[in-house]
Amino acid sequence: MILYGERNPAPNPRRVRIFVAEKGIDLPETRVEMRRREHKSDEHRARNSLGQLPTLVLDDGTGISESVAICRYLESLYPEPAMFGRTGVEQALVDMWIRRIEFQVMTPVGMFWRHAHPLTAALLTQFNDFGESNRELYARACGWLDRELSSGGPFIAGDSYTMADICALSTVDFAAFTGLEMPEDASALRAWHARVSERPSASANA
Repeated sequence: MILYGERNPAPNPRRVRIFVAEKGIDLPETRVEMRRREHKSDEHRARNSLGQLPTLVLDDGTGISESVAICRYLESLYPEPAMFGRTGVEQALVDMWIRRIEFQVMTPVGMFWRHAHPLTAALLTQFNDFGESNRELYARACGWLDRELSSGGPFIAGDSYTMADICALSTVDFAAFTGLEMPEDASALRAWHARVSERPSASANA
């Protein structure tokens, strides 16, 4: 199999790199240069019609895109350590938190990136007021996540490091790259971020 991705700060390819590092899987990444628009080339669109990264191409030619879907497939091949939970309840909680991170935290980051950041200005029509409005939405999402972490376990979905933490880490770090910082008073969120950033996987193939 061949994994097509991109270096940091691209958050979705980074999710897979962190996951692969946590599993100890030998899966080299073939870089597709996003700043050179290689992900929108005919060659890459043959792998992923949306022209997005990451994409995993299996030996039989099957293409799997979307970072969580790729990681679920890899989990089926390499079940240890379990990154999506072990019991039905654990798996449901990890899925719940992945969805929450993507909708509540990542959505305002993506909208700020698309509509308020100078690096994307040449790629689409920006609506700067809308983009800037996502600063408050991101801060509010961080406040919510901080409260959840204050009353829960050391990780997003409880006592174990899971795909939910990977999704959150890649999102928060990408937010910082765009200019969106965690609120200073989000002490539980900041403690979680320091804790997960110390894991060797956090700097995998950056």
